Amino acid sequence: MEESEFKGWQRILLLILPYIVVVGTFEVVGAIVSGQDLSFDQVQQATTGQRVIVAVFGFVGLLILISVFMKYVDKKPFLDLGLHFKNNKRDIAYGVIAGLLVMLMGYGLLVLFQQLEFKKHDFIGTEFLLTMVLYLIVSFSEEILLRGYVLRNLMESMNNGLALLLSALMFSIMHSANPNISWVGYIDLFLAGILIGLPYIYTKNLWFPIAFHFSWNFFQSMFGFNVSGMDSYSWIEFSLNENNIINGGDFGFEGSILSIFFQVGLIIILYFLYRQGTRKMVTQ
Repeated sequence: MEESEFKGWQRILLLILPYIVVVGTFEVVGAIVSGQDLSFDQVQQATTGQRVIVAVFGFVGLLILISVFMKYVDKKPFLDLGLHFKNNKRDIAYGVIAGLLVMLMGYGLLVLFQQLEFKKHDFIGTEFLLTMVLYLIVSFSEEILLRGYVLRNLMESMNNGLALLLSALMFSIMHSANPNISWVGYIDLFLAGILIGLPYIYTKNLWFPIAFHFSWNFFQSMFGFNVSGMDSYSWIEFSLNENNIINGGDFGFEGSILSIFFQVGLIIILYFLYRQGTRKMVTQ
């Protein structure tokens, strides 16, 4: 296939304005179709169904935009983003299990530390399924954009370590408009960008990042936390004994010091696992 005339970092700069216009337009249309009032306060109070509709429209806009860029700017097949499915079922399973275990342990420790108090279970089947769909769309959208397109192109322009740091910084900055964000939240999101991007550095595959991202968000919501400051349906309902950086407060678990410890630990584990796997491939 013909080589692109643009360098990786140039392709990212070219994407910024079209992304804002195209995805933003699709999301506005989605909000109108779902019956939302477009004022900021009303958008924050959207129902799960309305949020799903907006996410679907935004995802369609993103797919169209990235498809055009991959074909005419990057000049590569769309699946080269890291979406080849063959032999990746195990990565999906590991990603889902890892996200679940983090939230399960985080919730348990916060109960143990008396940071939160369980109130009740509230299972609503429709909300459960809609929330699952919502965070599936969110994980696919953000991973295709931030890891599949941005990180991949940065890796073509600089060393992998710097590319990973820059993509993680972009990931945290993109959440600046989220409600209740704090300096701890920015650190958490930056570390999340490193944690999710690290497997992509070694595998060029998006399935573990997508699965882990989905699992992290979905189970964070199910265990009663806000997700990046956004309130959504929760199977478990609890009350915070105090709004602080230990429990994450209104930003959710990923605004907590505890989340930072978990993420640093996982980054170290994944780094050594992938480095060891790389060495084995080299010596075989």
